[in-house]
Amino acid sequence: MSVSKAMKNIDAEIFVVDNASTDGSFDFFQNRFPHANFIWNKTNVGFARANNEALKNAKGENILFLNPDTIVPEDCFEKSIDFIRKNNGALGIKMIDGNGNFLKESKRAFPSPVTSFFKLAGLSKLFPDSKTFSRYHLGNLNENENHEVDVLAGAFMMIPKNILDKTGGFDEDFFMYGEDIDLSFRIQKAGFKNYYFAESTIIHFKGESTKKGSLNYVKMFYKAMSIFVKKQYGSRQAGLFSFFIHIAIFSRAVLAATSRLVKGFTKKLSLPKDRTNSNKNIIVLIAGNDEEFETAKKLLTNSSIKNTFFERIETKNLDQIEKISKSKKADEIIFCEGKLSFKKIIAALPQIPKFIHIKIFAEGSHAIIGNNE
Repeated sequence: MSVSKAMKNIDAEIFVVDNASTDGSFDFFQNRFPHANFIWNKTNVGFARANNEALKNAKGENILFLNPDTIVPEDCFEKSIDFIRKNNGALGIKMIDGNGNFLKESKRAFPSPVTSFFKLAGLSKLFPDSKTFSRYHLGNLNENENHEVDVLAGAFMMIPKNILDKTGGFDEDFFMYGEDIDLSFRIQKAGFKNYYFAESTIIHFKGESTKKGSLNYVKMFYKAMSIFVKKQYGSRQAGLFSFFIHIAIFSRAVLAATSRLVKGFTKKLSLPKDRTNSNKNIIVLIAGNDEEFETAKKLLTNSSIKNTFFERIETKNLDQIEKISKSKKADEIIFCEGKLSFKKIIAALPQIPKFIHIKIFAEGSHAIIGNNE
């Protein structure tokens, strides 16, 4: 939906690759978007191969690899294309999650053994602004300014076709993580620059498979990084990388086990929850015009728990969203795209208190999306 609106002033084509979804995607999408080119894989071939399948058929001057769990503002593509034409390089973008939090993977350095160790051992989290300990996510660089960086995030990679003609597409040895790092490395090796672009912001909703705190993620990250280091730096560096990362995995496992013990102990000591909380009134604010409010409310009524109260916010008051949400003691805010643009909604998200759930209802859609993390 947001992609189509961002293409309004651009001559572009859309490819959608489905890796054997089991959620009814084929039946839902096949007749709804005739302007899109769908590729339906019978098995999950992985991120790299799926994107390469679309790349083989793409004819554009610039190629955008974009995750399906993203929302882009209306002027995003135009701004991005203008930037890379002026700077002759590839571009990644500022990303926030569905709650308005900045996603650190928007700007990254290459994962040397030491850099990766600092990340996986948790030192980058302890020293988020350190040029040394937080090098993986370039924590010392201002997230609101453009920068030359090493790595572009696979969720949004805009690359001129002439660069991809020299580097090739994604390496299909990577299945889930690391393919964006590998391609970014080859872009630099070919003599081009990678840029972090902060003049536009997209939303990237994140699934369960990408929970960064999980030990499973650490193992998947390790496997991908091992492939990258062995390929680009040689077997000796790969051995050093393996040594550091095994220490990091062990450290993360110890921290996770300790955290579970502390939480369990705290839970035993805590007082029982007030049973009246189950009867607490749930306040849902809906930002949109009267028609959008009624449509969203109707969609929510059947699925909402009891004691849910809905109230409309005038779209002209969006700049006061933080003050309004606090005064109304809101539990959830739903933004209706239509009267509001995606750009205005994205700009409003970081202003909202972190304890309030955020969702988006796109014009013409039959679903309200978001996350409650």
